[in-house]
Amino acid sequence: MFSLIEFVLDRGSGVATYLQLVHQVKQALRLGVLRPGDQLPTAREVVESLAINPNTVLKAYRELERDGLVEGRPGMGTFVRQGVAGATLAEHTRLRRALEAWVAEARAAGLDQEDLRALFAVVLTDAAKEGVA
Repeated sequence: MFSLIEFVLDRGSGVATYLQLVHQVKQALRLGVLRPGDQLPTAREVVESLAINPNTVLKAYRELERDGLVEGRPGMGTFVRQGVAGATLAEHTRLRRALEAWVAEARAAGLDQEDLRALFAVVLTDAAKEGVA
């Protein structure tokens, strides 16, 4: 079966595997990759592609179901129920281009990937403290 989302694991991230799956579905919803009515890969497909325990996939799907984002349909699979509220796809595109330009500028200034992550994390933390993010 063709799937709109292909899960990728970062085994060294320290983030639980099921949470990585949840975060990836939410990100796909935010970016418009997944839309209401789309089917998620079956647990079997995810298990085969990532070599993980089926219970891990089911735990992730249950959490997404509790959040009201997906629904299981017996004998059919798991389907997206609703998107994640946020910016429109056009706004995402505009902001992504601006962020890409910022990253290029930061790279030209000599920042590496870890520098970028650290700087971005500080800005997000500060914005959250100020009630902006």
